[in-house]
Formats: sequence, structure tokens, C-alpha cells
Amino acid sequence: MDMGEYTTGQDALALAAAAGTQEAIESRSQRFFAKGAEDSARGFNKGSEESVQTTIRRLKREAKMSIVGKQIRIERIINRESKRTVIVPMDHGISVGPIPGLIDMKKAVDAVARGGANAVVEHKGLVGAGHRGAGPDIGLIIHLSASTSLSPFPNAKTLVCSIEEAIRLGADAVSIHVNLGDGMEKEMLKDFGMISREARYWGMPLLAMIYPRGEKIKDEYDVKYIKHAARLGHEMGADIVKVPYTGSVETFQEVTAGCGVPVVIAGGPKMESDRDILEMVRGAMDAGAQGISIGRNAFQHENPEKMVKAMASIVHKNASVNEALAILGPAKTAKRGKAK
Repeated sequence: MDMGEYTTGQDALALAAAAGTQEAIESRSQRFFAKGAEDSARGFNKGSEESVQTTIRRLKREAKMSIVGKQIRIERIINRESKRTVIVPMDHGISVGPIPGLIDMKKAVDAVARGGANAVVEHKGLVGAGHRGAGPDIGLIIHLSASTSLSPFPNAKTLVCSIEEAIRLGADAVSIHVNLGDGMEKEMLKDFGMISREARYWGMPLLAMIYPRGEKIKDEYDVKYIKHAARLGHEMGADIVKVPYTGSVETFQEVTAGCGVPVVIAGGPKMESDRDILEMVRGAMDAGAQGISIGRNAFQHENPEKMVKAMASIVHKNASVNEALAILGPAKTAKRGKAK
């Protein structure tokens, strides 16, 4: 779905992506919040009608500020011209430790920023380590949930950061991870609902990483699970949903068609070559994705800057796979680990 077509609570992102005007904000998004403001005022204010009207006006002002705040922040993590995004997650340290490519965070962030990435995903403790103070600007998405590969329940994500903490750290957006089908799904969905509510209140864009992983999931790349995951992210209030790529344009079109907010793809299955990675990116864009969120296949590449530049050429400039490969130079076939 195009970012400019929203008519629900995600209007802030739509307005940003569609270069919405102040009039658009008032005519579309304010309608969504106005009714809630009036209901809240009359439900909780037991005073005079004048007090009720004062409360309504205050709540409407707060709602308007949240909408404008989200519009400003979302423009820091998407390309204003293409309305698409290239995100590089760098939140792997908690789950698997200090892996190659993420030892020197300033170097890692600088490489992908120079390649044209729109944002990186980091945990709160590495924000300072990755802040460079020079070079191309890049958006900051702070990841709120975590688990480790050492746990007997590695797919059970728990909240380790709050919206307010992320705001104090300078976040342009926040992200949360939910594994559908896991035994702790109920708790993860409860956390998702709480974070979604708080993100909307603070005008903070929310990226939801939704993966089908559990006893009932026979194939986590099956389109029936992926489109369920994407739709869940939308219905829970995410502004952008990240899901695995299903493997083909035809099947992934089902995912984007069933999700009313922008969809970005994860790194997906192990990529055997640069061409494989770029063909996946090209396929996702052809299927209606509005960006990518690829980690290891970017920052563990022998030349992260060029790899991000190649992927960004497809996402933002609609380049072909061969045109993107030309940015990388001579073809190579280095094997890579499963991406995040």
C-alpha cells in the first residue's frame, strides 16, 4: 500500500510520505483524534461544561502535536523523494554477542550511512558508541525488545527499553520484535499493544518486526504466515512492518496487499551471492514493499558502503539488479550467515 493512502491512526506516516500539508493534517488526522479527545474529556472530567471544553481543547492540541511530531520523525527514517527506506539493523549484540561487522560501531554506522542507508537499529547502550558527530546523517531507531541465544526461550522477547528512554536518547523511531506462534506470544502481544499506545501518544514512529516462529510454524517463509504477521503488525498500530521475504514476487504481493501500512523485508534466508541479495531486494520492491531492513548481508559484506549503495539504488532509484551489481564491481560469491 502506498504511504499516502492512509485514513486511520497511521495518518502521520502517510502525511510525511505524501508530503502532507498543515491542511491535510487538520482535515485527515485531526478527525481521528478529535473524537477520542472529546470522549476522554467527557468521560473523565466531572466538572462544568466549560471545564470539559477546556480539556477537549487541550487534548486536541496534544493530539496535533503528536501528529506533527511523528511526521517530522518519520521523515528522518524514510527518503522524502522516493517515500521508501533502507534500514540496517545493528541490534545483534544482545542476541548473539559481538559479531564481525559490529565490533567498531562508529565504523559500522559510518559505512552504511555513506552508502545511503536511511536509518540504523540499535539497542540503547550502543547509541553513544555509534554516534559519530560527523559524516552523513542517518536516522536512529532504538530497539525496545531483546532475548539471547543462550536462553532456553530464545524466541521470547522481553521489553528492555521504554519510549521515554528512547526519546531522551534522541530516537527518531522505536522498534519492537514479536515472534508469532511462540509459547510467550501472549506476553509479546501485550507488550506490543502497550508500546503502540505509548508511541502514538508521544508521536514516535513504530517499526514492528514480526516473525512466524513456533511449534505450529512448519515453514517461517510460507506466505500464509508472513501475510498474517504483516496484517497483525498493522492492526496492532505499527507504522512500518518488517517481515521475512516469501521468496517470490507473486507470493509477497499477497503480503503487501493485505497490510495497510508500509512493509519492509528482513534479510531472509542465507544468501549465497551478492546477486541473490539484490534479486531479493528487487523482487520485494516489485511486489509492493516500501523498503528493506537488512543487517548482516550489509554490515558483514566485504564493502558495506558499496553493498548498501547497491541496495539503495534499487529501493530509491528503481535500479535493475545488473545496475546495482555494477556498483559493487566484479561479481563474487562469498557465503553469508542467515540475515536479520
